[in-house]
Amino acid sequence: MIGRRGIGTHLRAFEALGAQTQFNGSYFVRAPKLRAGEVFLEEASVTGTENAIMAACLAKGHTTILNAACEPHVQDLCHFLNSLGAHIEGIGSNVLHIEGVERLRGGECEIQPDHTEVGSFIGLAAVTRGEIRIHNAVPQHLRMIRLVFERLGVRTLVQGQDLFVPADQELKVQPTPDGSIPKVDDGVWPAFPTDMMSIALLVATQCEGTVLFWEKMYEGRLFFVDRLIAMGARIILCDPHRAVVVGPSRLTGEELQSPDIRAGVALLGAALCAEGRSIIRNIRQIDRGYERIDEKLRLLGAHIERVGEYEREAE
Repeated sequence: MIGRRGIGTHLRAFEALGAQTQFNGSYFVRAPKLRAGEVFLEEASVTGTENAIMAACLAKGHTTILNAACEPHVQDLCHFLNSLGAHIEGIGSNVLHIEGVERLRGGECEIQPDHTEVGSFIGLAAVTRGEIRIHNAVPQHLRMIRLVFERLGVRTLVQGQDLFVPADQELKVQPTPDGSIPKVDDGVWPAFPTDMMSIALLVATQCEGTVLFWEKMYEGRLFFVDRLIAMGARIILCDPHRAVVVGPSRLTGEELQSPDIRAGVALLGAALCAEGRSIIRNIRQIDRGYERIDEKLRLLGAHIERVGEYEREAE
């Protein structure tokens, strides 16, 4: 699968392995025969890395992928391919070495928990002042996520492979050693994930204090803040990449439109902690990244349901 964002990274990776590519409104990739080679990714793209890995596994010879993404789901794919007979080394680093094989065999895999979904539920618990235990959260994938939440006053406890979020926490932005305004910024793994910026920004609206969010990875990530402002949040959008949040803010229910997956779940969290009733449209965006999230939230005591035309979007 190739998305519009970062298309050049994907196509050049395929070209380095002997494929012919073309972009003319649609994407065309043709590879009668792949050859091994050196692939340098100009952007540490997750999907670009995964596509290059899968192509290299069946390309004859030795392939080196440089500046590879190394998020948990990339590692998961590599381990799965190795279980099918691939030869991938350097898993978890930004340099991968792959020895091509003639064919892969069948096998089984167990998909790991999604660290973004786990982090999102931490944020939802924090803004609703709820208590939650997340089973099999794989805490080793949450180090930076937990660190950023700690800066916002959110405590989490590791209990084996579970993660526990206590109820009724005192959400307060932690001061910096030099007295400057605290900052939350994102970066390539293992830095704070860009997919967590929206939910962290929501949490900041409910925290005492001021914090700067600096989005470095994804164009347009912060454009959803106008919906939070309409609900009562005090946010200054400095430019497309930076926003200053002053909390805590009292949010009120609104009729909202989900612009993308991560903004959508942040707006869902805002609706859960707001006074009054909210309606969220275009929920298929949320469903793309969060399976049956409404059912999970109802089990936790949320008053949420799919109604009318929105119910059909989930089918």
